[in-house]
Amino acid sequence: MEMRWERVELDTKSSMPMRLYQPVAKEKAPPLVLYLRGGAFQQDEPAARETPIAKALAETGAVVVEADYGSISQNMFPGALDFGLAALRCLASRRKTLGGAKSPILIAGEEAGGNVAAGIALKARDQMPGQLHGQVLLSPLIDPTMSSVSIRKADAIGMRDRWSDGWMHYLRGFCGFSHPYAAPCMCSRLGSVAPALVVTSEDDPLHDETVAYAARLSEAGVKVRQHVFTAGCGWAGIYNEEGGTWLQELCSQFGLFVQDLRK
Repeated sequence: MEMRWERVELDTKSSMPMRLYQPVAKEKAPPLVLYLRGGAFQQDEPAARETPIAKALAETGAVVVEADYGSISQNMFPGALDFGLAALRCLASRRKTLGGAKSPILIAGEEAGGNVAAGIALKARDQMPGQLHGQVLLSPLIDPTMSSVSIRKADAIGMRDRWSDGWMHYLRGFCGFSHPYAAPCMCSRLGSVAPALVVTSEDDPLHDETVAYAARLSEAGVKVRQHVFTAGCGWAGIYNEEGGTWLQELCSQFGLFVQDLRK
């Protein structure tokens, strides 16, 4: 059955379109995941299609809430981050209703959504200490300089101009790209942020910035689980919101990550 968007009231006196992916069999304290889709900061309305990754995570037993942070914020900083944090607060307030008192709360995102997820994890550390238990960053688009070696592969999949245009739209010149919440790779204070599952592939144009951010998190004392898929697995399909043979392994990595969080 197709998941439908519903407007949910936030503590910002506004509402946000969200849709709920429920597991078939809910465990006592399932992980609760706030999911942010990609789109290179250019999605202008809630997508009709279900997000393959959000649906797959729900099939593993997680309760997944997909939040449409893009249309409500016009995909601009800091609005996208502020609305995303409000959605996280909303999820946390409904922890017992959606899951259980001991359900871990996670934020996850792919590409542009991974950027916003990483920024929210930083902001949650500062404004919601102890309430976010993990972050799942899937090829997060976090370096506005687009200067890595791997980004040169973006032309081959038709993403360089799209990402460049997306960055210009998202930042709007707001503090340049130096704001740590807008470009997490520029953040100089990563300690005490929520543990992270960071995923990319060997042939991913965002490989270098993803791996570099995982390394910096680890150096700051953050618990990091990193997975790099082999070249040719089709991982870049996430930029067109497609699934692939990697979905099963991604779900396995997610399961192991949640197990670690419960220890």
